[in-house]
Amino acid sequence: MAATSAKARGSIIERFSEAYGKGQSRAELLIERAVIGANVGCRGYTSLAQADELAERLDLRRGSRLLDIGAGRGWPGLYLTKKTGCEVVLADPAAPGLQAALQSARRQRLGRRSWLVVASATALPFAPGVFDAVIHADVL
Repeated sequence: MAATSAKARGSIIERFSEAYGKGQSRAELLIERAVIGANVGCRGYTSLAQADELAERLDLRRGSRLLDIGAGRGWPGLYLTKKTGCEVVLADPAAPGLQAALQSARRQRLGRRSWLVVASATALPFAPGVFDAVIHADVL
């Protein structure tokens, strides 16, 4: 498979930035509740049951450090933080999604256990071994 060109990557980030900058319509909220099981402000497909399974399989708990790559608006990373008490870094190249995640983290009082970084999965600014677990829901 050929590598994605810088121009194509830029176009993809622009599309996601535009989509994340928009609110959700009533229809989108109804579909999200039916598919995912809750309104979490995402545009992905990871269900509550799948997120709960991630928490269990990754043995997330207070003191664990989780990296959510391609986090968008923060689903399921913020959910996992709230559910398990872990800390999360949400990484995404589209800043508008992370802005929505920041608002969500503040509403849920997760500000002291969640951080944001505008970064691509191919250029993460972290040293090896910083995280106990890494997830990427609906990214590939």
